[in-house]
Amino acid sequence: MSLFPESQNTSNETIRPQFWSRFALSELNHSEWEALCDGCGSCCLIKYIDEDEHGDVDEELVEYTDVTCQLMDCATGYCQHYDTRQEHVPDCIQLTMENLPQMMWLPSHCAYKRLYKGQDLPSWHLLLTRNAVVTQQQMRAANIGVAGRCVSEVGMSDEEMEERVVNWVNP
Repeated sequence: MSLFPESQNTSNETIRPQFWSRFALSELNHSEWEALCDGCGSCCLIKYIDEDEHGDVDEELVEYTDVTCQLMDCATGYCQHYDTRQEHVPDCIQLTMENLPQMMWLPSHCAYKRLYKGQDLPSWHLLLTRNAVVTQQQMRAANIGVAGRCVSEVGMSDEEMEERVVNWVNP
């Protein structure tokens, strides 16, 4: 079950039934961890994040732009090289259990953030609907995802990016 047809998950790990509600995030195997991603692409958007002197982020002050990483296919909303993204973009963020607490700037619908905070998965999540088409339709209806409304960072200046702050992503 995947929203990412181009992803080459070569892991033979089994996804345990309802793992998201039965196990702590730290107990998930790689396949289960990856299955939590809803494919919205919001984490790939360029964002402005202010940290205080302790490195803490006030998630309410995070500003997202509609500008994405060079690897994003803005038509589909999927990374063109997800499995090898860090070879192409070395500073691409790889979400892990270890760095998740410092990433509360993730959107409020993000399964990783929600589970970390003790919340349920959104009702449209693929793990609940078990139907990629239904999930994508419900995500669009909920105004979730970058597909069809983002632009690539390629050739864009920092000044141009600053003019592209959007309010359709809620941290």
